[in-house]
Amino acid sequence: MSPTRGCLRLGRTIGSPVLACTLALGIALAVAADRTGLDVLRPGGSDRGFARAIEPRAFAFPADDGPHPHYRNEWWYVTGHLQTPRGARFGFELTFFRIGIVPPAPVSAPDAASSGAANRSAWRTRQIYAAHFAITDLERGRFHSAQRFARDALGLAGAHGPPVRVWLEGWSLAEPTPGDWQLHAADAVYGLSLALHALSPPVLNGDRGLSVKSDVPGAASYYYSVPRLAARGELVRGGQRLPVSGLAWLDREWGTSALAPQQRGWDWFGLQLDDGSALMFYALRDAHDARDAHSAGTWVDSSGRTRPLASSQVQIEVERHWVSPEGARYPSRWRIRVPAVGLDVAVIPVLADQELETTPRYWEGEVIVAGASGGRTLAGRGYVELVGYPGRRR
Repeated sequence: MSPTRGCLRLGRTIGSPVLACTLALGIALAVAADRTGLDVLRPGGSDRGFARAIEPRAFAFPADDGPHPHYRNEWWYVTGHLQTPRGARFGFELTFFRIGIVPPAPVSAPDAASSGAANRSAWRTRQIYAAHFAITDLERGRFHSAQRFARDALGLAGAHGPPVRVWLEGWSLAEPTPGDWQLHAADAVYGLSLALHALSPPVLNGDRGLSVKSDVPGAASYYYSVPRLAARGELVRGGQRLPVSGLAWLDREWGTSALAPQQRGWDWFGLQLDDGSALMFYALRDAHDARDAHSAGTWVDSSGRTRPLASSQVQIEVERHWVSPEGARYPSRWRIRVPAVGLDVAVIPVLADQELETTPRYWEGEVIVAGASGGRTLAGRGYVELVGYPGRRR
């Protein structure tokens, strides 16, 4: 979506065309979506006053499923694979991004909080929210994406908890009881309402949940995943309501300025294998598309035991590419080998074109997995995210 079209959408949402365009252009140029690896994830003046991920911390659930406003960037990220009773298959993505504009105000006196609340304008905000929604319709060979932006004001968007709820207009992700989530998103083309139940506990990535992205002090995030959630609900397509069920993946991450200046993007893999194991790995890339040594991941075996993976332990060979209509050249098939756990698999997109037409654009799509693990034939499904591949329009 171009900044101009973003202005039109925000004008309908917020009411003031001038304010809406200013917000849309600011998001498009700087903070559109944290997972895209643009300037919002790099050190700079706009991150002053925000907390940083410096060292491992104690995680507490479900509290850490909720927002962390003292950090600048945060996201709730859900992908998954669905099927109707008659066998029609769909992939989905729903992601909420929270982007801090200014740090939370300190409370300097006992009556400061009440005084500030009395004088606070309903229009004022310290945060912006963005959300991306995508459906891969295998039956029709179609990929569809949508996006929304709003301020944390006037009830347009926000996050709280526990009990956790994140919303942007009518799109929402909630956790009314620990481990059970409710998801809803819809536009004029597709709608999705799901109940998600965690089949595995949260997996702390990196060093006990501290995911270090570079040698720059504080260039890190707190990061955990729930690799398996049972999904059941309803998908709406063209006004027709379809019962669906399947398997989902939840990622949670928050921090401030997680990337170094030389890092331009990443390739992220989240693979759910049929024997109950799972692989998460992100390959950070520099300006020359070489892998950064801070790339890392996590292996979860079929019994639920976890193992951190360093960059040197994961071999990724790109076997094919796809060029988008905008001229971005994306990897489009991979061979992934992790000798330490005996994994050797091919990762294949179900559709070549799963590029989100969002601001900015990136590729995020459903894949199938086929190969072997420990000498046994293995299959599975997953999602891959490709960020920082420039096309003709930036």
